[in-house]
Amino acid sequence: MDNSQKASYHAGEAKGQTQEKANTMMDKAGNAAQSAKESMQNAGQTIQQKAAGAADAVKNATGMNK
Repeated sequence: MDNSQKASYHAGEAKGQTQEKANTMMDKAGNAAQSAKESMQNAGQTIQQKAAGAADAVKNATGMNK
């Protein structure tokens, strides 16, 4: 293999490594986004449950929950 072929080989190798790193980073970003989405959904559900509980407490306190 002459120097030109070696350089071409190493350039291709570097390109492949760069693509793999980019794919890994994109996967991590996607996982982080999914995790954030799930966290927000859980927070929303918790808030909704607490609001419903507070509304029931008010109804009970005012006698409207009969």
